Amino acid sequence: MTNTFDFTVKAADGSDVPMSDFAGKALLIVNVASKCGLTPQYEALEALYEENKDKGLEIIGFPCNQFGGQEPGTDEEIQEFCSLTYDVKFPIMRKIDVNGEGADPLFSYLRAADPGDFQPVIPRLWDALKQMNPETFGTDEVKWNFTKFLVGRDGNVIRRYEPYVSPADIAADLPEALG
Repeated sequence: MTNTFDFTVKAADGSDVPMSDFAGKALLIVNVASKCGLTPQYEALEALYEENKDKGLEIIGFPCNQFGGQEPGTDEEIQEFCSLTYDVKFPIMRKIDVNGEGADPLFSYLRAADPGDFQPVIPRLWDALKQMNPETFGTDEVKWNFTKFLVGRDGNVIRRYEPYVSPADIAADLPEALG
């Protein structure tokens, strides 16, 4: 049976990172972007990381430019932005696709493990995304930047959080992942 720890991803410098390096930790895996209205979530993600890293939580960011071209930079530029703008200490990997034929296999697995339940919580966001990415609705595809997947210490997906869910709101589910 496949789980998150069976995959290998690329670090920003292009080196291979076996997800098994994180075995035994709870993970919050996030597709990120530096020019998105949700980019300030970096600050809350970093706060969540700092508060829980010693308890066994690892946050891993995966830059993606598939949504409105909001991650146009090079991997080096993205690293610099995250460090200088938000003082991000959790790993930011190489830029990837999270949807479509070129989707990174890890994200294909995560999407299949929890197809999500994108709700019209914020009507303007719902309408805008439905206009920009109508093909993603009714599918397991990631709808926008800052979709988050919580993974337990066993490597299995616990829950998917849509972009509008604040990292602070995820804190309530961490005991389940860290337990």
